Amino acid sequence: MAGGLMMLLFWGAIIALIMLAVRGFSAGSGSGGKSDAADILRERYAQGEIDEEEYERRKAKLEL
Repeated sequence: MAGGLMMLLFWGAIIALIMLAVRGFSAGSGSGGKSDAADILRERYAQGEIDEEEYERRKAKLEL
């Protein structure tokens, strides 16, 4: 009984480690926060949520 429980815990830990590794690699493969923010800014401008002046001001801050 104890051997079966230990085997379940072992395989559960292995699966959990694999899942964490996959999440870590997929999150790290992005192009970074700067381009993500720029993409969001472009989307907001395209949808009319912000005007051209606000877009240019925020874009200049992102490029710093």
